[in-house]
Formats: sequence, structure tokens, C-alpha cells
Amino acid sequence: MTEPEHAFDRHMLEALICPQTHTTLHYDAEKQELVSKAAGLAFPIRNGIPVMLVDEARALD
Repeated sequence: MTEPEHAFDRHMLEALICPQTHTTLHYDAEKQELVSKAAGLAFPIRNGIPVMLVDEARALD
């Protein structure tokens, strides 16, 4: 199986932290988001690029 053209590089996850809480993030492949459980936010991944702006994040239920 080939990866989509704009697939998220999971190695990038090692370098990224939540901009609000500075804690680790979890990758949700189905929703294409990086999740910060500590902040209760999910940051979108668009065209393979994480959008690490609190204003762009979705609040978790």
C-alpha cells in the first residue's frame, strides 16, 4: 500500500509538543489530528503539515 501524497511524517511527532501546555501529542490517523490530552485540543494536519495554532485547534469533547 502506498502512502497518500501529503501523508504526515510520524517522525515529526517526536519534535512537536503542544503549544499551550508543552506536553506530548498523540497522532490520530483517522481524523488527521495531533491530540493534546492535557490541553483538551486537537490540532489539524492539513496536506501533511500540522497546524500548531491554538486558534485553529478543535476542542475535545
